[in-house]
Amino acid sequence: MVFYLNHAKSMILASALAFSVASFAQGFPAKPIKLVVPYAQTGLPDVVARMLAQGLSGEIGQPMVVDNRPGGNTIIGTQLVAKAAPDGYTLLLSSTNSYAITPAVMPKLPYDPINDFAAITQAVRGPLFLVVNSDLGVGSVQELVALARSKPGLINYGSPGNASLHQLCMESLKLMAKVDLTHIPYKGAIQAIPALLSNEISAMFIAYDAAAPHLKSGRLRAIAVSTGRRSTLSKDVPTIAESGLSGFDIASIIGVSAPAGTPRLIIDRLFTSMSRTLKNPEMESRLGQNLGMEVVASTPEQYTERMVTDRAYFARLAKDINLKID
Repeated sequence: MVFYLNHAKSMILASALAFSVASFAQGFPAKPIKLVVPYAQTGLPDVVARMLAQGLSGEIGQPMVVDNRPGGNTIIGTQLVAKAAPDGYTLLLSSTNSYAITPAVMPKLPYDPINDFAAITQAVRGPLFLVVNSDLGVGSVQELVALARSKPGLINYGSPGNASLHQLCMESLKLMAKVDLTHIPYKGAIQAIPALLSNEISAMFIAYDAAAPHLKSGRLRAIAVSTGRRSTLSKDVPTIAESGLSGFDIASIIGVSAPAGTPRLIIDRLFTSMSRTLKNPEMESRLGQNLGMEVVASTPEQYTERMVTDRAYFARLAKDINLKID
């Protein structure tokens, strides 16, 4: 008899809890939502975050506030969200760097970049452009590879920092092409671009918007894109795979996650609203024409699968090139 009474009490408590969660989710959101961006107020992630926040605010009827928390290779902002209440009011703008590259080069993180979060959606994906100084006299990946082979270790390439997606793209190219280029890291694209213009470095992977003025002036030349498909921003620029390195396909991925334990009803509500926002024709056009980003709006399960795949890829790459950050 005692067993049945305890069982009945457990069932009642479970039902009450489920009802409470459902009621909370139905009233969600009842206040502004904070979107933590583990990057400074410059660059592609911040631009995407602000576009998404602006569009989503109208969709959900509450403001979405962008909170930039740069530092520590995305650790500072990411950890803040990992420890936040799982109520849907604190979200993370996650990226290839935050969930895949940082854990690959810094294995002792104060959180698990996948299991401590609930994926909501992979919002967008896009390429990095491989650009060279026009004075280098290189017009294709094949020509860059040939030059690097003739001068092993003497061609410098830059990146916005150690363990950035930009560096990992070039290191992957180096492995596949079997060439030796010397890496020079900078403290962001703003510092790296002048170095490329002055011939301090000869090549780098970079987001299109950062290089666009210099591509248009002719001082820089785009010779390839990192993704498996050409960019809508410059359809005449081939992919690296088309340039002789078959299978090369690395994208800059930006998505949104919540703290682990966030009720599924809230995750679903956020996913539905974000998907509608991203697939709005005006939003798709702005992301594509201004930033070269392709709207994905994947389901939470699809985004989780993407994160797991990317994490494994960059873990192998970091091991192959012996890249670690203490």
